[in-house]
Amino acid sequence: MSELSQLSPQPLWDIFAKICSIPHPSYHEEQLAEHIVSWAKEKGLYVDRDQVGNILIRKPATAGMENRKPVVLQAHLDMVPQKNSDTVHDFTTDPIQPYIDGEWVKARGTTLGADNGIGMASALAVLADDNVVHGPLEVLLTMTEEAGMDGAFGLQSGWLQADILINTDSEEEGEIYMGCAGGIDFTSNLPLTREAVPAGFACFKLTLKGLKGGHSGGEIHLGLGNANKLLAR
Repeated sequence: MSELSQLSPQPLWDIFAKICSIPHPSYHEEQLAEHIVSWAKEKGLYVDRDQVGNILIRKPATAGMENRKPVVLQAHLDMVPQKNSDTVHDFTTDPIQPYIDGEWVKARGTTLGADNGIGMASALAVLADDNVVHGPLEVLLTMTEEAGMDGAFGLQSGWLQADILINTDSEEEGEIYMGCAGGIDFTSNLPLTREAVPAGFACFKLTLKGLKGGHSGGEIHLGLGNANKLLAR
């Protein structure tokens, strides 16, 4: 049993622990996707996948709630695979090892994958709990969000029945985001001419540590240090 089983609500944390046990970095989500499809079928839920691998699960409304507007709970299947320099870990084969540290859930030597694993777990926990009263419900799990929003861009019109979508990929409880920071992908080329290293030259390795990190979407205004810019300076 996972250490997370002592947390409440237990069904949510049990599902999250299972997600952590199945490798799912970007472009390697298929094993987790297959597990979730099997899980939904075992519970008698409608489940479908589209041409890019997105998963759609539907659950009928609770009795007496059939006239409510359908709602989509959305999360993404992949996680950012980063590890400490002294950690030996293959994100395509090795499970994440979560543990409890005071008021926080962390992972041993790697990213935890709470983005968006806890969102996935929340949506699946709602599906699993027949005591939750709800209208017609859909859960949409998209592929490869962290590396390019592939699943979202590949989503076809008409697949979803609901007009209301709640995205679970957020930072704080009790908050709803009304927009997105956005992003830009670009390819640049820098022409160069290689030359032989002159005799007597030495190579040095320069490492910059101790920065706070942060997210360019939610923390760009804080003026945190950027390692690339600081090294260049």
